[in-house]
Amino acid sequence: MSLWLLNHFSTFTLAVVTVGGTVALAVAGSVLLRRRYPSLAGGEHNDMVGVTLGMFGAIYGIILAFVIVTLWTQLEDTQTIVAAEATDAALITRDAAAFPAAVRARLDSAVSGYVHAVVEDQWPRMRAGHPSYGATETHLQAAFKALQTYDPKGEQEQVFYEQTVSHLDDVASQRRARITMARQELPPLLQALAVGGALVLVPLTFLFGMRKLRVQILFVASVAGLVGFSLLLVFVLDRPFSGDLSVSPAPYREGALAQYWQPTQR
Repeated sequence: MSLWLLNHFSTFTLAVVTVGGTVALAVAGSVLLRRRYPSLAGGEHNDMVGVTLGMFGAIYGIILAFVIVTLWTQLEDTQTIVAAEATDAALITRDAAAFPAAVRARLDSAVSGYVHAVVEDQWPRMRAGHPSYGATETHLQAAFKALQTYDPKGEQEQVFYEQTVSHLDDVASQRRARITMARQELPPLLQALAVGGALVLVPLTFLFGMRKLRVQILFVASVAGLVGFSLLLVFVLDRPFSGDLSVSPAPYREGALAQYWQPTQR
């Protein structure tokens, strides 16, 4: 469900629904409780509620901050992995210029097939939460076979050959790391804690009585808005390949790899 929402609705729409919905429900709940128990407006329990609300809010805030920072770091790490994989693929293309035409053509074909498979096949699978190695395996094996069956001639070719093998090994390593990132998600216990904490914290604000209804609504709406926005961040950052804030496949289309996206290269 979360992947479907991220892939079919913009972040702005999700923000309106999540933050707006949280605020609306909180305000409605506060007003209804105030009408049901008019004595709450006197604030006779404010001391106890204030201490409880402050303590719980501090603990919940620390937990949410930890989760958001962790997810943001994960997103940045994923972007680094994608950039590194594309860079290694581009370096293979550049190093292949030192090889004979036949070897260079085989490597170009393998790299071209690989980047197209990543963008056109693997990326939609990762976006949908179903990453697969199979989409790129044939092209990666073709690149390895082209190098394994070639015996470099001379010192210059030997140097470029070793660099190319190293870059190809790095591509395989970064591919594994990328697919691993695509499979990761926030553990169910942390998901339950983030949502459950909001379900406890926001209703606690209903018990903090204030004489003026407008002030009460402003207080409740402010807390609910902050909690709703934090939950929105957790939601959109949890999947690095889905939603508007997802990692882009643009690095596989840029630089030395741009040649493989020309009509004549398909």
